Amino acid sequence: MIPLCRDQGVGLLPWSPLAKGFLSGKYKRGGKPNSKRYKSDELLGDRFFRPEDFDVVERLQEVAREKGVAPAQVAISWLLHKGVTAPIVGPTKVEHVDEAVSALDVKLNGDDMRRLEEPYRPHRVIGHT
Repeated sequence: MIPLCRDQGVGLLPWSPLAKGFLSGKYKRGGKPNSKRYKSDELLGDRFFRPEDFDVVERLQEVAREKGVAPAQVAISWLLHKGVTAPIVGPTKVEHVDEAVSALDVKLNGDDMRRLEEPYRPHRVIGHT
């Protein structure tokens, strides 16, 4: 959809661009999540936490370390590089706002984009019949 939207001048406003906090890097492969969000959001565990989801997060963390920024900043920067008009980030802390805004300064090259996209595997549709 992104190429079509860009071609037609349609703005992109993704819902949950940080995948309900999963792309923040706070969840670890094999560990039992203990966050308030995980305990209160019944869909979080159903939508993420597959081995291939952690492949994406680990690659995101790798690129973030190389750039000296937080994983969330790289995730938001990726969206902006793809043509997203305004990600709806839903911050719960002031530092989340600061982190989202500073993503504007994170530059990703073609190699970064390919590396971030390579481990991604589509999810099944949830909540629609």
